[in-house]
Amino acid sequence: MVMDPEIPTISIVDLGIVTKISSEKDNNAFVQLTPTFSGCPALKIMEQLVIDALKTAGYSEVVVQTSFETQWNTNMISEKGRAALLEHGLAPPPKHDGYFELDVLSDIACPLCGSRNTTMHTPFGPTLCRSMHYCKNCSNAFEAFKPVS
Repeated sequence: MVMDPEIPTISIVDLGIVTKISSEKDNNAFVQLTPTFSGCPALKIMEQLVIDALKTAGYSEVVVQTSFETQWNTNMISEKGRAALLEHGLAPPPKHDGYFELDVLSDIACPLCGSRNTTMHTPFGPTLCRSMHYCKNCSNAFEAFKPVS
């Protein structure tokens, strides 16, 4: 299992980054990755982690391709992945139908205590996909994964 280098509690499969897998005869494997955004600084690391994991598993030839054919969105995060984000202390993004207002970021449950008595400090967090919030119940600051369509 390959974990996300930036959020080590979630696998790249559960994050929805792995969008195609195929295995041919002679122990050859092909994996397609769709990054969360085009400038993802961990992309080359993830590619190498996939190659290393599959070679360790016995595949002799591994091809990893990054593709933007399918645009990644936060609905691609599995339920197991959403739980892993919570375990890491990140509020998972809400499910959406492709359209959402910015005010969806102001109704985020605290990943530490579950309270919705929270405020958004800024829609801009340490990475493009995160926003910064504060919980008035447990007095902790936390990050939330922004919904992306």
